[in-house]
Amino acid sequence: MARRIGKFEEASGGTLLLDEISEMDVRLQAKLLRALQERMIDRVGGAAPVKVDIRIIATSNRNLAEEVRKGTFREDLLYRLNVVHLKMPPLRERPQDVLVLADHFARKYAELNGLPIRPLDAEARRALSLNPWQGNVRELENTIHRATLLANGMEISIEALQTPDGEAFGARTIGSVAERAAQTAEAMTRSLVGRTVADVERDLILDTLDHCLGNRTHAAKILGISIRTLRNKLNEYSSVGIAIAEPGQMRAGAM
Repeated sequence: MARRIGKFEEASGGTLLLDEISEMDVRLQAKLLRALQERMIDRVGGAAPVKVDIRIIATSNRNLAEEVRKGTFREDLLYRLNVVHLKMPPLRERPQDVLVLADHFARKYAELNGLPIRPLDAEARRALSLNPWQGNVRELENTIHRATLLANGMEISIEALQTPDGEAFGARTIGSVAERAAQTAEAMTRSLVGRTVADVERDLILDTLDHCLGNRTHAAKILGISIRTLRNKLNEYSSVGIAIAEPGQMRAGAM
């Protein structure tokens, strides 16, 4: 009988993706921590540990620091994994990615199901762009998979875009967009009441600098001002005790 090797041993010398690591049982987390620290694994049925050379990429849709506080994720494992932390914005904050991903999934599921590759028509593309995508990429993928199977004709129309329970996609999208637009406008109005233009300008500059992890050049380009003007503004804020993001960092508490 041929010996089967595990994923860690198979990936030795390369990279292993651990998807949704927050769902891992605490007992397995202890074994993973040992493998990462000692670069050794115990092969099932083996007599001796096996050395592995591996790089780990772990993903999670939960805040792992919060899971540590709740006792469902090991703190020492979090520190071991958290060498470089990349926070991926939700799909609704990356509208430029929606149609690119939708076209990819349309091709993928047409090929998997032996169907002709059909483009999304203009109305369908507009509906996809406006949808809030609370379920992120997985929701988009399932929507396009379903639409690929339901579509008739030479294009994927809005009629083929349905929710899992068969609800018309377009009506839900238009309603949700209108509701979100009204909520956003109301929130913005409330946030501006009683504030001066200087206050709004200061927050915009400091938030942009946080977004750029303290990179003055990038922040100035985004704001559309010169680097000299930005530095003068930052010196002005610093002189009155306002915290400024240092290069490579964000202000404490900034998200």
